[in-house]
Amino acid sequence: MNRQTVRIIGVPMDLGQSRRGVDMGPSAVRYAGLQARLTRLGHTVYDEGNVPVPNPEEEIAEGQARRISQVAKACENIYQLASQCVNRGDFTIFLGGDHSISIGSVAAATQNAPVGVIWVDAHGDFNTPETSPSGNIHGMPVAALIGEGDESLVNVGYPGPKLQPAQIVQIGIRDLDPEERERLAQSGISVFTMRHVDELGMAAVVRQALDRLRHFGRIHVSLDMDSLDPKEAAGVGTPVPGGLSYREAHLLMEILGDSGLVQSLDIVEINPILDNMNKTAELAVELAASLLGQRIL
Repeated sequence: MNRQTVRIIGVPMDLGQSRRGVDMGPSAVRYAGLQARLTRLGHTVYDEGNVPVPNPEEEIAEGQARRISQVAKACENIYQLASQCVNRGDFTIFLGGDHSISIGSVAAATQNAPVGVIWVDAHGDFNTPETSPSGNIHGMPVAALIGEGDESLVNVGYPGPKLQPAQIVQIGIRDLDPEERERLAQSGISVFTMRHVDELGMAAVVRQALDRLRHFGRIHVSLDMDSLDPKEAAGVGTPVPGGLSYREAHLLMEILGDSGLVQSLDIVEINPILDNMNKTAELAVELAASLLGQRIL
């Protein structure tokens, strides 16, 4: 196992959705023992604390992109802190918070060279302010990262798109809005829905994903805990039945870890208010450990 320097960055933000609680996700994962678990694997782990996040009550949540100025400001703060970690070559873990934090984390990961992104999620997150039924920005980050949507999100960190569609592979998708479905099908993004996982098996899916992204040399993994079945991860803001099993999620992380390509990780959408005894955060810690070298033998 390759021992690394790991930096943990908390982003206690629930600005991108209407249901409060995921701002407590970083605390839940820390309480579940992330730093100690990775240290036992031989990594040198530093907790960089939390990125400053505006208070949700400072801006009325309305319109086609709710609290957009606050989300853009928070993502800019993520970019500024994370850029230092990327420049040092450290493995960086971003603890959300809702999935809109990835606009900042991916911007940092791509600042020096293109990277591949594996987006593990029940949702496509490919809405724009014009197509979103809710106006919640946590359903828009993939679109923003390829340059579609509001300029304040597209230009976080540095001007323009952070990714081309060929740099993105999505895994676990099973819940799409009508216009989002059409846009995603035409986007050029590689999408492995839960049907693909069922038919092909997780091992084949993740190896195909790696084959499509390997030439980039580095991969960022964005793990939304609602990608797992609610029976495994109840403490999420937008649960969708029929998700990844415990072993499918671990196998995904183990094979990604074996590749040696992953350099950064988002863990998002944990809502401790909806959880049972912090089990979703504990599972997130286990999955991070699998990505960073934990093996059965």
